[in-house]
Amino acid sequence: MQPPPTFRYETSPPVSSAALNALFATAWPHHKPRDFDPVLAQSLGYICAYDADRLVGFVNVAWDGGVHGFILDTTVHRAYQRQGIGQQLMAHAADLAAHHHLAWLHVDFEPHLTAFYRACGYQPTEAGLLRVASVAHGE
Repeated sequence: MQPPPTFRYETSPPVSSAALNALFATAWPHHKPRDFDPVLAQSLGYICAYDADRLVGFVNVAWDGGVHGFILDTTVHRAYQRQGIGQQLMAHAADLAAHHHLAWLHVDFEPHLTAFYRACGYQPTEAGLLRVASVAHGE
């Protein structure tokens, strides 16, 4: 029996838009390539998961400049899903938020992801959402 795989997690490493777009394309069927540089430049930080040198997971922690952080773009390569990478990404994101003295870490998600985020410790809340533009990412 082989030991379980080990993955490396890094906080805000240099990562290219090409690498992120390749990762997102494996996990999100309707992903359209985009420039991640402006997004990452505005982040509190982000976590990348690697299998050797291969990018296999990503999560972005955006923030309001105060005590609220926001989880965005939680993504795990399709071939690596259901191995605990997503939960580890979320744990590292929570550590990053705590390190920066945030009080709250928010996440919005679709209903089919409820069990995942509950397993990561997130509690349901009521929230509002207003779509203000449909052209920002070619949607």
